[in-house]
Amino acid sequence: MKATGEVQVIPVGSGVSVRKEVQRAHRILEDSGLKAELHANGTNVEGELSLILQTVQKIHEILHAEGTVRIVTYIKVATRTDKEPTLAGKLF
Repeated sequence: MKATGEVQVIPVGSGVSVRKEVQRAHRILEDSGLKAELHANGTNVEGELSLILQTVQKIHEILHAEGTVRIVTYIKVATRTDKEPTLAGKLF
């Protein structure tokens, strides 16, 4: 099932700057094969719903393995049955 969504990964307790962890999470999204568009407060994604969810799990696993102690992730996912959802189709 195709889906669009937004993923916001928030490393907690990593210090004042979490840039490194956020960049790492975004690279994992890009490397997954999902269409990923970074914006100021998260990343818009497009692809298979199962891949979106698996990739979020992978982000948690990798960031924890690399030393991030706490992570909060907000996920918004949209699916449709009448047509294939795309990020471009959400714009206008």
